[in-house]
Amino acid sequence: MKDVPRWPVTGSFNHHGMQYSTTVPNDPDTHEDFRPTNKLDDSSLSLKDIVEQDIKENPVMIYIKGVPELPRCGFSSLAVRVLQEYNVPFSSRNILEDPELKDSVKAYSNWPTFPQIFIKGEFIGGSDIILSMHKVLLRATIHSICCQSIA
Repeated sequence: MKDVPRWPVTGSFNHHGMQYSTTVPNDPDTHEDFRPTNKLDDSSLSLKDIVEQDIKENPVMIYIKGVPELPRCGFSSLAVRVLQEYNVPFSSRNILEDPELKDSVKAYSNWPTFPQIFIKGEFIGGSDIILSMHKVLLRATIHSICCQSIA
């Protein structure tokens, strides 16, 4: 079996002659527009309130590892592809960016794994559930919230 290099979670590393960094330098010359921010930190809402608001304001809400354009796990990727199959707009949050948000979502749904999909404020489940529904029920559920024909 081939040895797979183990890279540090944070810091810098070289791979095939390229230098990569997973940390942001604390350089006083870096303009504040380019410094990382956490939009949740700027909010006066609690994480529970943010989760409730996400689910209430977004007809289809998915909490995933990564972002829809670049999911960071196979289950998140599968869930995103199933939702995209219906060409319906959905909102998402990357739970990898904030461990406390991840814990709040798990507490809200009383479900331990991700992704987590909510439709019309109701917790549906993860990628296994949405895939099963896709085979039978999801088309009707999504159609009922979108008022448009789904091809």
